[in-house]
Amino acid sequence: MQLKTSHKCTLGDGKQEIFCVRFAPDDSYLAACGNGFVHVYNTSTSQLAFRLAGSRSEDSGLPVTQVRWRPECFGHTKSILVSVGADGKITHWHAFSGKQMHELIEPENQLFCLDFLYDGTQFATAGKQRHIRIYDESTKKLVQLMRGGDDANSVGPSNRVFSLKYHPLMRHVIVSGGWDSSVQIWDTRQGRAVRAIAGPHICGDALDICQDGATVLTGSWRIQDQLQLWDFRMERLLATLPLSQSTPCMIYAAQFSKDDTSGMIAAGGSGDHEVKVFQRMESGEACAQTEPFGKISGFAQACYCVDFANAGDMLAAAGGDGIIQIMNIHRQHAHV
Repeated sequence: MQLKTSHKCTLGDGKQEIFCVRFAPDDSYLAACGNGFVHVYNTSTSQLAFRLAGSRSEDSGLPVTQVRWRPECFGHTKSILVSVGADGKITHWHAFSGKQMHELIEPENQLFCLDFLYDGTQFATAGKQRHIRIYDESTKKLVQLMRGGDDANSVGPSNRVFSLKYHPLMRHVIVSGGWDSSVQIWDTRQGRAVRAIAGPHICGDALDICQDGATVLTGSWRIQDQLQLWDFRMERLLATLPLSQSTPCMIYAAQFSKDDTSGMIAAGGSGDHEVKVFQRMESGEACAQTEPFGKISGFAQACYCVDFANAGDMLAAAGGDGIIQIMNIHRQHAHV
């Protein structure tokens, strides 16, 4: 299968940084957040559809750092979007009415990331305090606190956490990454980090696990060995993906495609201010080609976030210049 790309649309007013973009479960909308705002765009019309107002982050102008859509398999109410912010607040929104459904606050914490368990029954948050907090989605109550380490020799992260992901198949496993140059693998049954992958320096949403749960993707904010694939069970490096050596890209964002067949990887950051899109080999140990098959360029500042559409036919990216770019991804099956 050959993959090609084309420009779809450009969104945003270019006035404020954008820290996260996320396609809705059916890909019909795209949520974006930044300094004090959460916006929802219609991906068919390329128009701003909803502004989610009334948050403390919006009132204070503090960054809304990440958003996630709640899995549609949970609950009767659909189109629930959850945001976290640098003020420690967690907000549940009904995206299409703009109604604020619920809010929590983690005192004296700055939140940088969250993720939902695949069935939507719980979500986890992390940030400045290095701990992983797990909440019950039905009650919105904190059900578990897994503490980070105090130094490099103790279990758990010793610095800020910028990305976390639930394992797609094992509900008790969470992975996280941050400034301490490691990926921590947590077991909620034991209430702590039980393993680690040493090396990746994560400074944004640049950690992911592929759909079969076997491979971890990391993007590091550094000038070499930035984009890497790891064996989840063995914590072994599988491959370092090639990036430009002339203008190194220090990565803020990296993601696997969410569909089961395309095997794509996207990564973006600072330096060349580009997003590059690769296709993996079926073995997952390297790339099918030494060069990316697509890229998003033209950013005036660093790219902070990328997100594949759930169907695998679009990719969105945004960053410091306040512009969202969306590309189409076309699949062409080779004729025998």
